Amino acid sequence: MAPNEIEMLRDTKRNNWVRLRTLVMLRWFAIAGQMAAILAAYFHFGIRFDIGLAVMTVGASVVGNLIFTVVYPGNKRLAEHEAMLMIVFDILQLGLLLYITGGLTNPFALLLLAPVSIAASVLRLASMSLLTALSILVISFLSEFNLPLILRSGETLVLPGIFVFGFWIALVIGVVFLAAYARRVTTEMHLMNEALLATQLALSREQKLTDLGGVVAAAAHELGTPLATIKLVSGELLEELVDRPDLVEDVTLIRDQSDRCRDILRSMGRAGKEDLHLRKAPVEAVVREAAEPHVDRGKSVIFEVAPSAEADPRQPEIFRRPEIVHGLRNLIQNAVDFAEKSVEIEVLWTDDSITIRIEDDGKGYPQSVFGRIGDPFVRSRRQGDDQRRRPGYEGMGLGLFIAKTLLERSGASLSFANAAAMDGKDGGAVVMVSWPRDRIESKIGVTLGQNVPIRA
Repeated sequence: MAPNEIEMLRDTKRNNWVRLRTLVMLRWFAIAGQMAAILAAYFHFGIRFDIGLAVMTVGASVVGNLIFTVVYPGNKRLAEHEAMLMIVFDILQLGLLLYITGGLTNPFALLLLAPVSIAASVLRLASMSLLTALSILVISFLSEFNLPLILRSGETLVLPGIFVFGFWIALVIGVVFLAAYARRVTTEMHLMNEALLATQLALSREQKLTDLGGVVAAAAHELGTPLATIKLVSGELLEELVDRPDLVEDVTLIRDQSDRCRDILRSMGRAGKEDLHLRKAPVEAVVREAAEPHVDRGKSVIFEVAPSAEADPRQPEIFRRPEIVHGLRNLIQNAVDFAEKSVEIEVLWTDDSITIRIEDDGKGYPQSVFGRIGDPFVRSRRQGDDQRRRPGYEGMGLGLFIAKTLLERSGASLSFANAAAMDGKDGGAVVMVSWPRDRIESKIGVTLGQNVPIRA
């Protein structure tokens, strides 16, 4: 999935991912709570305020909900401006109700935080910022202007100015903090969902390529017999048509084209046969297969294969799983992208583990991104240098995220470091991928079964 496609997907989801039914249901809960608070304060606690005006204010929300319920289907997805207008109405309605019932002396002023948190979850940054500013404006207005509450004893409820100022400060800080916090968490969840979707697409594409290779191999096998028959018959016809030079040319063409079809199917089926028959391979072969698209990109890719001193010298055979091949390929691509001249790939194993070490001779990871390596949408290692060395590249961190996700799914553990920090030598970034041998090693004696021919 290309970066521009992801940006378009993000905008579409951000604009249309909240249903009208959700906001209407939340508003019904707010209406029930507001009416309960008004009735309890007026009749049970004996607090005097303009109850008629308060009920009319709540009634405005009731009318709005009824209109939305009747006019629009409940599963309607709200556009940006529609959701924003609904939240603006809720802020102003709640502000008016608080104006009637004492302003910031009313403890329910805390509810002004709710519309802001909803806006931070469903709207873009610009719209959320406008609603946050509107909430702060309403809070500031209520701190200065409101209809006071009158207690049962006849006293007017008036708080000291320092308390009102403290409530104002607390609410303003709460609005800003909650908006930023909700926005951050929602954005992280949204980006993670997009990255996981991209991971699933990458794995699905790799699996489809593997399956397609098997189909091509089977097709090449099945077509081999009729092509051989055509070649045999055309050869016999050539011997019988010696005295018909006008037909000899046509029969020769048929024979040559049958040979060409055989060669095409053989070349197409070679990769398919490998995928069909070699479900397991030496670990070096799997690593070289993963690196194959990047060995001819102008950088030297060096392979080193060696067991540890106490390990069995025989190279372990592992399953050629699509997630392992694709994950290693992404790591190697990243190393080649950032390398100056060369990339070293070491394949190491012990009796208990298999480790692949990928090191480039670039400038390594900057300290500022170490805590975020493997997270989606980390844009680059070094913005200025990368743009000069890789013009047109729009890295979003998806490659490392996909590689990390796929390899960890196969049982691997990954670590990222700089060569200078690990062993003090000159070098760039280092990625270590390590598996327990029993997680990916092919067990001795596992058979693949018979290949079943394709029948019409």
